[in-house]
Parts: sequence; structure tokens; C-alpha cells
Amino acid sequence: MNKTHIVSFSGGIASFFAAKRVVEKYGKENTILLFADTKMEDDDLYRFIKDCVKYLNVKLETIADGRDVWEVFKDVRFLGNSRIDPCSQILKRKLIKKWIEKNFDVNNIVMHVGLDWTEEHRFTNYKKRATYEVDAPLIWKPYLTKPDLFFELKKINIKPPRLYDMGFPHNNCGGFCVKAGKAQFKILLERMPERYNYHEKKEQEFRKFIGKDVSILTKNKDKVKSNITLKEFREEIESNPQMSYLDSIDWGGCGCGV
Repeated sequence: MNKTHIVSFSGGIASFFAAKRVVEKYGKENTILLFADTKMEDDDLYRFIKDCVKYLNVKLETIADGRDVWEVFKDVRFLGNSRIDPCSQILKRKLIKKWIEKNFDVNNIVMHVGLDWTEEHRFTNYKKRATYEVDAPLIWKPYLTKPDLFFELKKINIKPPRLYDMGFPHNNCGGFCVKAGKAQFKILLERMPERYNYHEKKEQEFRKFIGKDVSILTKNKDKVKSNITLKEFREEIESNPQMSYLDSIDWGGCGCGV
């Protein structure tokens, strides 16, 4: 009996090429794309998913908890940050695991994720925690870089998600992520100020709700770490628009699905 190959399909370019490799190796009849909707995605993500599903000609399953990120924070009474992400734990990882265990014999499925060869250490950690077989097709040879993926996407006439063109490193949660660093939040402020302002207001509302000095971002001054709210960060950028955040720490990292 053939195993069912499920691809955690986030709507990003890496998960598409992971899916493409799975279909090419195991067949479209044995492949399912699984999209966990956070209810806070960019509109163009849905267009990209539709284009990818049409190209691959495979089944798409969409699941959702029903809450968005800020509703989760309020319900669990905790504001996500770079270390702890209740949003992705609830809206992605637990939801995906529950769906798989409800619909399949876990001994007869393989879960594929969009981690690539530069993230093999993350895949190793993910594999240790998994309760079913997992794989990462972009770790298979030949290795592909991010520019390779965009080049290949152009060859098959699929338009990339617009967030990449804006400078965002991923296509999840509409450019917002509690694991993102200052560089990404600066892009969100500059390219989508209304969306940034929405999250700024939500953070202020949560601080009032919880009654504590909490924030998504932090800052370091004289080797002392402290909170910086999205409001304070915006004011800092407005006072110094040329301020740059380009190192890896300032970019942060997403990786919701794992």
C-alpha cells in the first residue's frame, strides 16, 4: 500500500517547491497539500496557492482554528515573541498534528516540510519531535538556493507572492510574525503602514488587557535587554529613517510549521 504524502503548504515559495518534488517522486495521486490558515494572511497568498494547486493538479486541504494570532494571544494571556510563539503552536503545529491523527493512520503517512539544505539542523530537531515520518524535499539533491527557486518559478509562469517583491523573507501572516526581527518590522512599517499600525494598536490593546510591560520586540543598550513596543519602534524609525537593521538577528526567523 502506498503511503500518503502530505506537504505542509504554507503559501511560500519553499513549500511549493517541496510539493513539486514530492509530486514528481511519489505521484500526484499520493500527494495532499495541507494549508493551515492563520486568518491573517496576505490576500495574494491565496492567489499563489490557487496557482500552485492548478499547476501541480493535486488535492488541497485547508484547515483553520478559526481564531487569528491576536485572538490566540488574548485567550492564552501571553504575547508571542521571538522565543515563544503560542500563535504558531496553536494555529499551525497542534492543528496540523490533530488533523493528521484524525484522518490518517500515522504509520502510513509522510509529512513533508519546506525546510531547505541550509536549515538541516532545524529539520533534525523537527524529526526528533515528530510522532510520524517526516521529510524535507529541499534537502534532497540537487540543492537549490532561494534565487534558484525564483528562477524556476519564473520558468513555469507562476507569479511569486507579492510580499517577496516588497522585501519580506517569507509569505506568512501578511508580513507580520512575532519571531521576526526589527528589519522585517521596518519593512512592514515602510511598505504596509496601515498593516503595521493595526498590529501596533493590537499590541497596545494587549498590554492594557494583560496589565504588564510586554512587547514583541526587544532592544539592547549597554548590554542590557529591555522591551520596545511597536509604537516605540515606529517612533524610533520616524526620528531616524536611515537606521538600518541588516544582520541575521534583526531579521529573526519564522518556521511556524516546525
